[in-house]
Amino acid sequence: MGTLVRRKPEYFEQQGKRMAQFFSIHPENPQARLISQAVDILRRGGLIVYPTDSAYALGCHIGDKLALDRIRALRQLDKHHNFTLMCRDLSELANYARVDNTAYRIIKSHTPGPFTFILNATSEVPRRLQHPKRKTLGMRVPDNAIALALLEELGEPLMSSSLILPGDTLPLTDPYDIRDTLEHQCELVIDGGFCGLEPTSVIDLTGDEPQVMREGCGDISDFR
Repeated sequence: MGTLVRRKPEYFEQQGKRMAQFFSIHPENPQARLISQAVDILRRGGLIVYPTDSAYALGCHIGDKLALDRIRALRQLDKHHNFTLMCRDLSELANYARVDNTAYRIIKSHTPGPFTFILNATSEVPRRLQHPKRKTLGMRVPDNAIALALLEELGEPLMSSSLILPGDTLPLTDPYDIRDTLEHQCELVIDGGFCGLEPTSVIDLTGDEPQVMREGCGDISDFR
């Protein structure tokens, strides 16, 4: 995993007194300078909002427990919630999940794309990121230039969660509204334009047959 530069608790107290940074990044040709700055924020323990191929998402460094706890608090999630590892490609995904031939064919035919696959985690995945009983994790490969640029610069998966706030059923979609809502609860909001109203479709591949756990913007006709 990449180097994580931890911030002292006082850093987040200071962050709460000022607005999150706001980067407007081109949705097709992401500016390398801004991508590098965003990844630096991640490595320093920051929480970011970034666009994907389904909707905007919250992201943090895979090794940062404090940032993960902040996502749990922000979304009011319990310990049974499956977080998602956002990966660059199938090869990276296979380093963190146990993927048999059947699951590999299914994932390959639906990625990159707006699908999250529930898979059995390998020993590479920190225990706190797994479902406490099932030892599973959500994983996906996005079809979004900004998300992929972040992953390429980071050099490892991005810990991610849908940007669905308590009491809401759909993710926040407008980056300016997101900044106004979360300006004191994250370090960066990336404006990558409109990217959707629905979260991903979630497919559980841990059993004998694929099981649709959530119908989202990914076409689930292959799993009916």
